Amino acid sequence: MTKISILGCGWLGLPLAKRLIEKGNSVNGSTTSENKLPILKDTGINPFLVTLESESISESIIDFLAESEILIIDIPPKLRAVNPDSEKKVFVEKIQNLIPFIEKSSVKKVFFVSSTSVYGDENDLITEETIPNPETESGKQLLLAEKILQKNQNFETTILRFGGLIGENRHPVTSLSGKENLANADAPVNLIHQNDCISIIEEIINQSKWNDVFNAVAPFHPTREEYYTQKAKEQNLILPKFSAEKSNIRKVISSDKIETVLTYKFKLAVY
Repeated sequence: MTKISILGCGWLGLPLAKRLIEKGNSVNGSTTSENKLPILKDTGINPFLVTLESESISESIIDFLAESEILIIDIPPKLRAVNPDSEKKVFVEKIQNLIPFIEKSSVKKVFFVSSTSVYGDENDLITEETIPNPETESGKQLLLAEKILQKNQNFETTILRFGGLIGENRHPVTSLSGKENLANADAPVNLIHQNDCISIIEEIINQSKWNDVFNAVAPFHPTREEYYTQKAKEQNLILPKFSAEKSNIRKVISSDKIETVLTYKFKLAVY
């Protein structure tokens, strides 16, 4: 049995914890909401109320990390409230604040959930060898956080860069339904389902693929117009309407490394 701490038991972290517990692991899980503590406990998770800020962190972080071998960091940057003109690296500072507690704990392996937004919108086939070039503030801070964790010699860090997340109660088509003159009709989609996210994390842990970087996007790249029109039809939603203007975005994220190194097969039926 491996003891694992998951920082952030939200849309992905909670079902991931359930899967890891089903496989015989012990899981500490954190939330920032006191009302969610009973939900975590009922799932079999050892629940902790942990608030991570740029200048402070809950004292419970010590017990949250205690005796764990693996830490999974799954917290979003949430930078929308930050002044875009400010150079303050709020998310990066949170990670920097967390690191001393990891160093003093029993954690030897760190798993950081990142995003393919670190690559920006380069018009090319993107692999793990592609030099990141983030265009958004969240992408920039995720990349900085990746580097800070990777260079730390007190633990081994694996980075998993997810594409657009879809799954239970989460699909972009619901917000696109009925909208008109949507841009980038011919741009390829780069998505990954929650089920694949969980299975890939599980495989990386089982196969001990540490000190590595993986892109995780389903090898399924229809255009935005093709994909979201079809999904709207399947869900009986008002069809989105796209602009006829051609896009210069040809960004396709390759998951070849996931498929070859982990011998992983994506569950394409869910897309």
